[in-house]
Amino acid sequence: MAGAGILTIDLAAIRSNYRTLCTAAGGAAVAGIVKADAYGLGAARIVPTLYEEGCRTFFVAQLAEALALRAALPGDAELLVLNGVQPGLEALCAEQRIIPVLNSRPQFDAWRALAHRLGQRLPAALQADTGMSRLGMPPEEVQALAADATAFDGLDVTLFMSHLACGDEPDNPANAMQLENFRALSERLPAARRSLANSAGVFLGEAYRFDLVRPGIALYGGAPIPGRPNPMKPVATVEAPVAQIRTVPAGAGIGYGFSRHANGPMRLATIPVGYADGWHRSLGNKGAAWFGGHELPFAGRVSMDSIILDAAAAPALAPGDRVELLGLHRNLERVAVDAGTISYEILTSLGTRFTRVYRDDTGKGAVA
Repeated sequence: MAGAGILTIDLAAIRSNYRTLCTAAGGAAVAGIVKADAYGLGAARIVPTLYEEGCRTFFVAQLAEALALRAALPGDAELLVLNGVQPGLEALCAEQRIIPVLNSRPQFDAWRALAHRLGQRLPAALQADTGMSRLGMPPEEVQALAADATAFDGLDVTLFMSHLACGDEPDNPANAMQLENFRALSERLPAARRSLANSAGVFLGEAYRFDLVRPGIALYGGAPIPGRPNPMKPVATVEAPVAQIRTVPAGAGIGYGFSRHANGPMRLATIPVGYADGWHRSLGNKGAAWFGGHELPFAGRVSMDSIILDAAAAPALAPGDRVELLGLHRNLERVAVDAGTISYEILTSLGTRFTRVYRDDTGKGAVA
């Protein structure tokens, strides 16, 4: 192991999570959100796994992500770009059979103009802003398109979608408000598949599922709704080797800024993982590792390339032993809470210095 540690991705858990989401979605199809390199876990390995499980609709955020994946996907899989297409790149998008999510009138007009120049109908998804104020056409623009009998000439709008801002808060009235807005707008548009639910939305009830659901974090083992039992299997584990062990005297300063001092003789272990690897600086004096059933709290600040552990609870720990940073004892949600962030940021921050191992149903690993 030449890097910071080992990041193990369980492809069997990905498959299981997809099947769980298919069951939860009822009759709705389940897309795969594989943006940001499949939430930092490797789209090149995860996308084929999802395809094998029956997934045929994939979403990324940027056109560059779609271009990297298009050749690896069979022709019956549709690949959509959530952020739409930047001006001037429409022809490349169409040539590669990538479907843009049209979020504004300029994006819509540019895609339709390309269809007219090519003399063919181009597939597209249309997104409405139902209250999140992020991406999507405002209601008045959608209504204007609906009122124009020629607006969709040259386009094959196969999907109408929006996004929930508060889906992970089941009792938030914003969910019902967005649902009502989405229904009202979709009723005015030509027939197309409809999609509103993200990971949390899948579990809000049948009314939110429509024709297609778009889970992201749940595929990768994150809890769809914080505070509720997590029906998903963990996908990622992170282990790091111990680089050094020492005992420091009482009063010794520990780490940058001496944010921690030894109350007495203190056994410390240093691991070669830091904020450059995605283990956030905010975890200083808050995070922990595990070894042999014992918690090893972070002592002092997280450095760029190292973390100091209080190893008093694990006298058997030796240099070269691996400690668990993410896994059975410290799950994704716990690490995120300790860091003052969300599980999405923990996964997508994982650095390139980890040795990545993908495991299959048989438990055999292959280094990527």
